[in-house]
Amino acid sequence: MSAVDDGTATIIGTKEHSMKVGIIGLGEMGAAMARRLLDQGVGVTVWNRTASAADALVMRGAALAGSAAELATGHDLIISMLANDAASEAVFDADLLASAGRSATGRRALHIAMATLSVDACRRLAELHTASGVDFVSAPVLGRSPLAAAGKLNIVAAGAATAIERAQPVLDLLGKRTWVLGDDPTRAALVKIGVNYNLLHALQAIAESVTLVERGGVDPSAFVEILTDAAFTGSAYGGYGPMIAERRYAPPGFTVGLGRKDLGLAQDAAAGLGVDLAVAPVLAEIFDAALARPDLAELDWSAVAEITRDGVVGPAAPSDASA
Repeated sequence: MSAVDDGTATIIGTKEHSMKVGIIGLGEMGAAMARRLLDQGVGVTVWNRTASAADALVMRGAALAGSAAELATGHDLIISMLANDAASEAVFDADLLASAGRSATGRRALHIAMATLSVDACRRLAELHTASGVDFVSAPVLGRSPLAAAGKLNIVAAGAATAIERAQPVLDLLGKRTWVLGDDPTRAALVKIGVNYNLLHALQAIAESVTLVERGGVDPSAFVEILTDAAFTGSAYGGYGPMIAERRYAPPGFTVGLGRKDLGLAQDAAAGLGVDLAVAPVLAEIFDAALARPDLAELDWSAVAEITRDGVVGPAAPSDASA
């Protein structure tokens, strides 16, 4: 079924909604978001560069658009979850936004960008949307794909108040809370970058402390249990601590390469704001070392802990990290 057919999705959950949403980008997070909306009775049309990524969603009741422009023409509410700045700006160019501006629904189109974007790319996209007559909300998510599938993401959103109001019903289905940060979309991008920069520090802090006690003969899993019960009870330590202690990095929820990309976004944002991120060069060196190792590069970003365990920065003998 194409976007222009736009039939109602099969109702898998117990709640039916009249809204129909187009989703562009079906990586792990985008697919989980689509499943969540389908389960809540939302009519969902999807598009992805690699069409086979949509197969499982079509079996659940999603419609498949033949192109991103076709999806944009058929929907006045579009969600994107694309990998990076380049992908987002390549898809949401002037031609696609012109298609969205001529939406068959007759309403002003709204694009909710939910990926992690740089501040500069977010600004460029916002300006292009305004010029094209399409509303734009930056609403990056905090949390991994299982939380998206359960509707328990945290979301930071920024954009015009009227656009946020239109976006809120679908954001409420995807997340447990939305923090609205004002009318400048770049604020949401900056907050997401700041959150991920903290997570990068958390991964390295866990790696160093686990390596320290491990070298002293302490069971790393016991140490992480103590750490997360007594002092660091949040999801970052509770989730990544056991993964690092047990070297459990596959399947990846968020890859080393994506982590390095987000570190670069933090460095770029800091440079634009005149902020010195003193630890960022060290983190960059560690992530680059992990990316240089075939046994680590495709694993979860917490696998950078193996660089600290091995005590060297740069290519090293393969560890058992991929087990």
